[in-house]
Amino acid sequence: MSGAQHDGSFGLKAGILCGVLAPLLWASAIAYCGTLRPGFSHFTQYISELGEHGSSTELLMRYGAFVPTGLMHLAFAGALAVAFRSSRLGVLAAILLGLNGLARISAGFFPCDIGCEETGSLGQRMHSLSAGVGFLALTVSTVLWSVVFRRTPNLRNLAAYSMASGVLGFAFLLLMLWAEHGTARGLFERLSSGVLSLWILAFALRLQRR
Repeated sequence: MSGAQHDGSFGLKAGILCGVLAPLLWASAIAYCGTLRPGFSHFTQYISELGEHGSSTELLMRYGAFVPTGLMHLAFAGALAVAFRSSRLGVLAAILLGLNGLARISAGFFPCDIGCEETGSLGQRMHSLSAGVGFLALTVSTVLWSVVFRRTPNLRNLAAYSMASGVLGFAFLLLMLWAEHGTARGLFERLSSGVLSLWILAFALRLQRR
């Protein structure tokens, strides 16, 4: 194997490994930071409130969860773009997954205000925009991947799961947006994020086995 081939193979494996690690780090950081905030409710409060401006867990959540997992999503998306470079739809789906990674990094650089309330500040506006773009890009990417899987013989059995994940992720996101303050909006956000993160983990593990 030539040096270029070896480097390419290593880069592909590293990118796929990032796809495995990102969901695990994301879930662990959310759970851990929640334990550091007495009275914090995963049921009623947004994930972003763990990194809200001035909170005790702000820096840990921003630079220990949002930014690194966003970078990992970018690396995973790059690996997918290479692995599925013969499929234009696959490359597009990978780009959208990468856009989700960029949006998560941006959400980490711009923390939300206290309670993630729309105060009109630049930081809050950028955080809300980043979160919205990230969720939308990932749900669309998941649905597109279901089409790619259907056209890929050894991944065809992931097609229905991918479509269901995209639809459920979007449905939970809508429920979160419709939920009033003090209700289950935190739960719906975690269900949306959890379904989509689990999909990334399952996809990456499947590629590792290949």
